[in-house]
Order: sequence, then structure tokens, then C-alpha cells
Amino acid sequence: MGVTLFVSVSVLIWALIGCVDSRRPDVVNIGAVFTYNSTIGMVAKVAIEAAVADVNADSSILSGTKLNLTMEDSNCNVFTGAVGALQVLENGAVAVLGPQSSSIAHMISFIADGLQVPLVSFAATDPTLSALQFPFFLRTALSDSYQMTAMADLIAHYNWREVIAIFVDDDHGRNGIAFLEDILAKRMARIHSKIALPVHAPRSYLMNKLKESKLIGPRVYVVHVNPNMGLEILSVAHQLEMVTVDYAWLVTDWLCTALDSSQAFDRNLLQGVVGFRQHFPESSRKTAFVSRWRELIGKGTVSSTLNAYGFYAYDTVWVVAHAIDKFLNENGNISFSYNDKLDIFQGTKLHLEKLKVFDGGKLLFEKLLQTSFTGLTGPVHFDHDHNLMNGSYEVVNVDRTVIRRVGYWSNFSGLSVLPPERLNGKPQNSVSSDQQLGQVTWPGGKTEKPRGWVLATNERPLIIGVPKRASFVEFVIVRNDTGDIEGYCIDVFKEAQKLLPYPLPYKFVPFGDGRTNPSYDELVHRVQTEEFEAAVGDITIVTNRTKIVDFTQPYIATGLVIVAPIKSSKSSAWVFLQPFTVEMWCVTGAFFFLIGFVIWLLEHRTNDDFRGPPRQQFITMLLFSFSTLFKTNQEETLTTLARMVMMVWLFLLMVITSSYTASLTSILTIQQLSSPITGIDSLIASNERIGYQVGSFARSYMIESLNIPQSRLVVLDNPEEYERALRLGPKVEGGVAAIVDELPYVELFLSKRDGFGIIGDMFTKSGWGFAFQRDSPLAVDMSSAILRLSENGKLQELHEKWFCNGMSCEIQQNRRGSDPNQLHINSFWGLFLLCGVATLIAFFVFLLRSVRQFARYRRKERVHSNMPEVSTRASFSQVIYRFFDFIDEKEEAIKNMFKQHESTEPQVS
Repeated sequence: MGVTLFVSVSVLIWALIGCVDSRRPDVVNIGAVFTYNSTIGMVAKVAIEAAVADVNADSSILSGTKLNLTMEDSNCNVFTGAVGALQVLENGAVAVLGPQSSSIAHMISFIADGLQVPLVSFAATDPTLSALQFPFFLRTALSDSYQMTAMADLIAHYNWREVIAIFVDDDHGRNGIAFLEDILAKRMARIHSKIALPVHAPRSYLMNKLKESKLIGPRVYVVHVNPNMGLEILSVAHQLEMVTVDYAWLVTDWLCTALDSSQAFDRNLLQGVVGFRQHFPESSRKTAFVSRWRELIGKGTVSSTLNAYGFYAYDTVWVVAHAIDKFLNENGNISFSYNDKLDIFQGTKLHLEKLKVFDGGKLLFEKLLQTSFTGLTGPVHFDHDHNLMNGSYEVVNVDRTVIRRVGYWSNFSGLSVLPPERLNGKPQNSVSSDQQLGQVTWPGGKTEKPRGWVLATNERPLIIGVPKRASFVEFVIVRNDTGDIEGYCIDVFKEAQKLLPYPLPYKFVPFGDGRTNPSYDELVHRVQTEEFEAAVGDITIVTNRTKIVDFTQPYIATGLVIVAPIKSSKSSAWVFLQPFTVEMWCVTGAFFFLIGFVIWLLEHRTNDDFRGPPRQQFITMLLFSFSTLFKTNQEETLTTLARMVMMVWLFLLMVITSSYTASLTSILTIQQLSSPITGIDSLIASNERIGYQVGSFARSYMIESLNIPQSRLVVLDNPEEYERALRLGPKVEGGVAAIVDELPYVELFLSKRDGFGIIGDMFTKSGWGFAFQRDSPLAVDMSSAILRLSENGKLQELHEKWFCNGMSCEIQQNRRGSDPNQLHINSFWGLFLLCGVATLIAFFVFLLRSVRQFARYRRKERVHSNMPEVSTRASFSQVIYRFFDFIDEKEEAIKNMFKQHESTEPQVS
């Protein structure tokens, strides 16, 4: 009986304990850590307290369980924030709200992970607070990944390619700007310079940094700081006259936070600033909480306007309340256990044994991620990275102290003048058509978009390197006595600079010693290393240079050509034979005789002009086809076959005579070579020495691309050495067989010297351009200006000014070319074939018709003479002789002969 009583009592005790454990707790502790005395903290404190009160007063949630809030002030300090987190966790908090600082959030997240207590932040926006590193961190505000994507879209919308980023050198600032840099790279833009500021930067420090930024080109500033520092930066910028028409100031959401605060400041500082503000549905403005806030402001209890982080803080409490409600419904109890890892601190004055692990931490965090409701900020959902989903912003512009909304941005629609909720149902292609913004008032009060960069000012002109040449100085001339720089390339640059839509102060800096031509690869390299900001001169655009700098549109076409000694061909008495090759002359002559013979044969039986004594007929046959050259032939063709042959022959003759005329004209105005080199292939195969200009890329091209041994190459300094080396020839020491150089240099050389000419065609094609640093907007604008110079004829005028004195341009044109381009039979064999086929067809048709008539005539003759067939047989030669006699008769005589035979035939009765 004692045993039975013991078992009954044990069961009763176990049941009572189970009932006690499964009962929902009356109070659940939550904590909050943030900075009370801050723009965000002052609003968040009131919002969190109001939300806790609303939750506790709402009977539909937590089923009678109350939330007990413990708050600690982090004082904007990581250490103080960590201590505050330990204090609220010591009180058994199942969740910690905050902090607002991303740096403090990084620290507290490690503590929260160790104790498995969810950390739910309403203001820590650092995108590197990731779910992988911090599995117990949840963000109820928008991550800066959304805001920085919106900023990159805004920069791309205005076609700016470089910006200057100003940020606080902490986790929030560094990581946000790093994310912006990655997004800009995808949109073909970049951060030119970063200005990292200490957390408490003095005004003098800000002034020095902004002064330094004025010396670089970009004028688009992205400011990603806290509200207090942001206002200080704009104040310094106004003092330095950096909020003018040349500048654009883009700011993150701190702007609207500052405007909503009670802090007194000069709102004129914000003139023309463009920034972002979290976008919430209109319904959130009409809630009871917002009404109560307005009442508090009216009573003087609250001094700040309800900003976005107040909405986030209020919703954060409700997110935690919903998750705790689901957790208690499923688990029924809250328990903590001792952390074995803290054994090493036993016996110390830290009393860390009071910190215990929340047993239901993982389950509660799962409930947090599953939370889905509509709060003040709109629909509240979380993604797998523990971030609030479907972020959207308003793009705002400050115009005369008034904030104007000029558009929206969301991760679905991008930039738009329509609210995101109106675009969510549209297909993606229709959304892209709304990628626009309203009119923006920029610094200085103008509505025209700032250019976004200023490469030079009068105080700091653009530093341009120019080659100080020792030869061919017509392209770039550096006057040693006056220091003036002029020349063809300089004039092109100056004329293009006049067409730019903005002033461009510049300063030319000579590059080279003037005793020998400088290395153009080195000049371009100096642009890459930013010793020069640009390079102007006769700079060839080649592949290896385009990899390190940006070139403009070529202002002159060029390429490598071969120049060699030539001799004139005008004195030859037989020059008229040169247009055709021997084969061409032979075939053409043969066709003259062939056409004459066939036309005579076709016309002989019907046309009296082709009859008469044999001598007369032979002369007619010869002269007929030749006279067609001059269209003076007296004989008229009557037969259809002859006219068909003449039509094809005259077409062939027209093509041949026009080609002959063109070729002869060319031969009479060009030069002939006095060397066996006819082009680049023969030059490579000749194994003779080749000259090139010092500093030219021709050397590397011949070695690397044409595989010409370096031992064959001879460097030449100036046109005088060109002439001397060419006249000496390859057989003499110091002489060359030919020179390979760019076309403009060769044209200038030929304009002043006789006896030389260009061999063959240009075997590379490139151009000269101006070099600028990579991604410099000047390269694009100067290219447009050069195109305009080409279209209005100014480039040609400059070329004639420098290189076409007197008859020099005509002389250059006359000296182009080498061997006269003779006309070969290969170019005309199709026409000859067509003419030959037509002639043979006509001949065979005539022959078959004549044979048929002759056979008919022979039968008639036998019948008429009543001679036996055997007696009429004759030898083959006699038949052929009689056939030739037959076709020698006129067609009319043959027809009369047939009529006589038919009339004398005996009648059959």
C-alpha cells in the first residue's frame, strides 16, 4: 500500500509541475540598446515605448502576456553599447532591439550569437551584417544595399561617370560606400576619390579635405554620413563656394532624418541637394500612432517630427511581439540554461555566470523570420539574408528650403515618377519605360543638370604633354626662344577646344630634349601615370597604347607606307604601249581580225559594201573592225547575225578603250621605281636594310608583326638622313633600300625632295589622336569636336595651311604609286569570252544555213541536168571549191537560181 501511495503522489507532483511549466508566462522581458540623445534615438525611444504600450493593451496578441522593456543608452560608443547589451541580457531578455549604429551592431551581434538571443535592429543598415556571419541578427529597416543601388541608378540616370564619396570611417560608412563602388562598376561608373572622415571630425579637417577635392575633376559628391556631420559638411562646402552650378550633391537618407529633427540649422545649406527618403504607404500616415505623435508634439512632450526610423522602431516591437506570441503558442514556456563556456570566468568580479543561453533562441528567431503583417512601414516580410524585403525610396530635392519629391525608386521598378505600388503589377518591359524623374533644382538654382566634372580651372589648368620633336617639326614646333608651341597638331587641338561647350584652361608642357624625337610610348605612359593629364601631338593610335589611355577620334588618317627612289617615265616614246600587257595586246588584236572576218562573212552575200574585187574585200574586212574605234566606219551591217555580233563587240570595245584611257592617264602622271621593291612583301623578302624614324612605332611593328630581323633596321633621325640613306642605297654602308614610315611624315618628306616616291599601298591603317587618362570625359567631348571640324572643312584647311604650300600637295599625289598598274587579260577574259561565244554562234548559224542552201542547190542541179548520180560524183576538194563559189554568190542570185530551176522542172501528168 505504501508503494501505491508513493506512485500516486509522484504522478500528482509530475502533473502539477507540467501544468506549471506549460503555463504562459505573465511577463516576457525584452531589451533595447541605442543612443538616447541622437536624431534617431530621440524618436526611436518614444516609438518603442509607445509600441510596447500598444502591444500590452491589445488583447488579440500574447493572450495576456505582457512585454517588459529594459532600455540602455549606448551613447554612440561600441564599448558602452556592448555593456548595455550585457545588462539587458542579464535581466533575461529574449530579444534585443537596436542598436542604431552599425558598428555597435557588429559587436552586440557576437554577444547575441553566443547567448542565442535574437538581435532585431531598426537602424543598423550596414550591408555586411550578413546572415552567414551573424545568424541571430535581423534587420527591420532597409539595408544600405537598397539605398546604394538606388544611388547608383541615380548617378547612371544623369550619365555621370565619376563621383567623390564622403563617408565616416566606420563600419556603416566604409561598407556602404564599398557596396556603392561595386554597383557603380556594373553601370560603367566609378568612385574617383574617397574622403574618409573620423567619427568626430573637426570643421578644420572637413575644410582641408574639401579643398583638396576641388583640385580633382569630379564635381558630383555622394555624402554618406550621420545627420550632424552631413549638415556640417554642407556648411563647409558653402563656405568654400562648392555649392554652385558646377556641383551636384547627392546624399543618403540622413538628409530627411535631419530635416525631421528638432535641431535648428540654416536650411539654405541644403539648396539643390538631392537625396533619398524611405517610402511608406499613405495609410501609415493616418494611423492612431501618428495621431498620438502629433498630439505629443502639440503638448511639447516630443520635439522631433516622426521620421522613418520612428516607424521602423514601432514596427520592430510588433515584429518581436508577433514572434513571441507564436513561440509561446508552440513552446509554451521560456527557459535559460547555463553557458559552459563561461566556466573560466567563475570566481571573478565580472559575474558572467548571470549570462545564460536562451534555450528557445533558435525557435524564436525562426518565428521572427516567418513574421508577416502590415505595419506602419507597409508589408513586413524578411528574406533569407534576414533583411526587410521590397525596399523603396522617394527621391527628394531641396528647393529654397522646401523638400520636393521628384520621383521614386524600388528594387523592382528602379527610378520612376510613379509610386512603386502602382508599378508592382506591371510587366518588367513596361516598367522600364518609366525610368525618369521630375525636374530637379540643382545648386545655384538652375534646373539644367550639372556637367558633373571640371577637369581644369584658371588656378589649375589641364597639364598637357606635347612631344618636342627634332624632325618633321611642322607637326609640333616648340620655340626655344619664346617657349611658344605651335604646329599642325597644336592647331587641330586649339580649334577642337574652341568647340567644347565649356572653357578648358590648359598648359602645354614639352616632352623630350629637342635633340632627337622622344619616345611616344613613354609620352603615353606619362599620361597613364597622371604626370600629364593629356597628350597632344602626332600620336599614333595603336593597340598597346589604347590599353592604358583613352584616345579621341582620329583627326588624320595614317598608316605605314614604303618610300624608295623613283625615276620618271614621261620621256619614254613607247609609253602608250604600257597600259596593256603583251597578252592583252595580242588577244585584243586577234579579236579585231576575228570580228572583221566574221562581219565580212556574214554581210558578204547581202551587202554590196562588202563585195567587189578580192583586194577591196580584204581591205574592207581589215578596216571595218578598226574603224569601230572611232565610229567612222562607212559600211552598214544589214543582217541580223552581223548586228548581234557588232552589239557585243562594241560593248567590249567601250570597256577596253575607257580602261586603256584611264591607265594611260595614270602612267603619264606617276613615277616608276628604280629599285626592285614593289611592296611590303618584296621588301620583306629582299633581305635589304630598311630605314625607320627614331621614336616611331614602325620599329616594333616590323619586328613583332612582320618578323623582320632587328639587324636589318636602320634608325634615321631626320629628313636629311632619309635622303642620304636612300641615295646611297642598300649596297653602301649607311644606305637603305627603302624607308618605312607613317604617311603624313612621308608626304611632308616628298613635298620637299625629288627622286623619291611611295611604293605600293599603305599596309597598316590607323590614325593620330589626342590621349587622355582612362575614363576622362574629355576624350568623348574632344572626339565630337574633331568630327565637327571634319564636317565643316576646318581640318582640311589646317592641312592645306601647313602642308600644301604652292604645288606641294599635287606633287605628293603625283608621287604616290610605284609600277603602273597594267591591264591584264585576267581582268577582261569574261568580256572576251562573251564576245567570242556570240561571234562563234553567229558564224555556225551562218555556216549551217549556207550548207543547207548548198545541198538544196546541188539536188536541183542534178534534177535539171538529168545526169546519173555516179557521173555527178566529184572529189571532196571539188565540192569544197564549189561550196566556196556558192557562198561567194549574192543571196539574191542564189534565190533567182532556185526560181529558174523550179520553173523548168517537167510537169507530172
